[in-house]
Amino acid sequence: MGKAAWDAPLYLSVAWTLMISYQMFTQTAVTTLVGYINMFWPFVGAWLTSRVDMMVFISAFAWVFVLSSVIPTVILGKERSVLVQFFVCLTLTFLAFIAFDILQVYESGPINYLLSLTVLLNNPFLAIAYLSMPYVLMLIIDLNARKRRKKEKALENVAEIYMQDAVASGKSATMSQS
Repeated sequence: MGKAAWDAPLYLSVAWTLMISYQMFTQTAVTTLVGYINMFWPFVGAWLTSRVDMMVFISAFAWVFVLSSVIPTVILGKERSVLVQFFVCLTLTFLAFIAFDILQVYESGPINYLLSLTVLLNNPFLAIAYLSMPYVLMLIIDLNARKRRKKEKALENVAEIYMQDAVASGKSATMSQS
């Protein structure tokens, strides 16, 4: 419980920040990417232009999915309640939308500086990197989970072989004494 007490605020803060920043920057990154594709493949670019809102939704959903999968697991462990996970994710999403609206209403000072960073996303390569971040995180999480399961399985196999050897040598010692 001690580790979770320290990790929970940290992870919630990071998740909240990522969700808000993703709402602010995703539209710019997607628009840049569609414009870049339109230069090389006008037919595909025209089709994507009519679906920018869908692409923004999918990109934002990817972040919400990654964060809603990781955060409750870290905070609540593997034995988490579905209802608790739902309320953690709902709270994060609700706070992100409220904070984004507040930031849009009170644009001043540091907020303007943060919003000025969207200029960086006019570079199509940075836009691709930015939009691919949640997918890269999903891949890393999956690969680490597979590696961990493989190690656990190997450890179980070693323990099982050891127990079988112990039982077999116990039987052979008993037979030799008779």
